[in-house]
Amino acid sequence: MGRLGYLAVATLATLGVGCESKPLRPPAVEPAQQSAPPPRPGFLPGYLPSGEAPSSRSLLPPPPAPGSAAQARDDEAAKAALALRGSARWQQAMEDADLSSPKSVETFACAVDVPINETDTPRLYALLRRSMTDNGLATYPTKNKYQRARPFTLNGSAICTPAEEAFLRTNGSYPSGHSAIGWAWALVLTEIAPERADAILSRGRSFGDSRVVCNVHWLSDVEEGRVIASATVAKLHSQADFRADLLAAGAEIAAARAKGLHPARDCAKENASLAAY
Repeated sequence: MGRLGYLAVATLATLGVGCESKPLRPPAVEPAQQSAPPPRPGFLPGYLPSGEAPSSRSLLPPPPAPGSAAQARDDEAAKAALALRGSARWQQAMEDADLSSPKSVETFACAVDVPINETDTPRLYALLRRSMTDNGLATYPTKNKYQRARPFTLNGSAICTPAEEAFLRTNGSYPSGHSAIGWAWALVLTEIAPERADAILSRGRSFGDSRVVCNVHWLSDVEEGRVIASATVAKLHSQADFRADLLAAGAEIAAARAKGLHPARDCAKENASLAAY
């Protein structure tokens, strides 16, 4: 992720990318000993109590080894993405990198086809912010364990968020916190608005793909981020406050549709840019 940190995630522990000026570094302790630090200003606590996030270190294999077929696949994906530098897709990837609120929380407004904000859908807005924290932090034990180098550190090419470069050089690439957040949001939103599932899942996929386009994550980082998201969302359903927010968010979306509300974003432009990758 990037500086958010990387997550709000970083939010907390910082996953990283784009939100506030300086990410907090996760504590250098074993996962069993880790407790979630208090959220940074602008970020909300997650739903999961300390110690109840899925174990990414148990769920994920090691990242691809240098010289392996899996790394060759990552190299090809990174090379292909470099051709998008400066394009509309690159610009969209830059926007997807920003995990600050309200910007990040509005990401799926076009896919859901309703505004996502504190005024029209406040419970949905809070649900997405809280689940961001849970999903971002769930990636950190594995990020800390492997400290995988990011693609830009090896290929020497630009990234879409140059202000994050110094931090990203010291923040493990595997798995992607942004990808975990985006896919978790997609899974949650398909429960709330199943009639928009195809558009929502497509946007969740592209949100993670933006990290490859940005030249800050390998394809396998993004793919394994989705695994962590799936596990974390499953855990979130054990929390009564999460389930209550799901129901309330569904009612908000229904009310927004009944009022004829639509996103303020330029959805046609966004969809066209995303089609490039």
